[in-house]
Amino acid sequence: MNRTPLFPAAVTAIRPAPLPGTGPVRVPVPAAVRFRAACPDCRGRFELAAAALRLAIGATSRTTFYTFTCPECGASVRKPAGERIIELLTGGGVRTLRLHTAL
Repeated sequence: MNRTPLFPAAVTAIRPAPLPGTGPVRVPVPAAVRFRAACPDCRGRFELAAAALRLAIGATSRTTFYTFTCPECGASVRKPAGERIIELLTGGGVRTLRLHTAL
């Protein structure tokens, strides 16, 4: 899983820097990362940049999905995301939203 800090960059400046060899490792993602996708409405097949996709991670498999807009027909597409899909999308630089249940 992607262990990205969930606080603004300004807050990180106040915290002391982690010791070398500890903490999350930032891996640069090339801008040319593209994902193959298909639209269930128009049956179009295409490649999307990471910026065109959104990933939502919920508490269950029903609430974990990725979304995009079909570039051919304009339909909003929502597809389930398993562990492997989550790993590929987060590693490719797709924006991720973590959904939490209210207590």
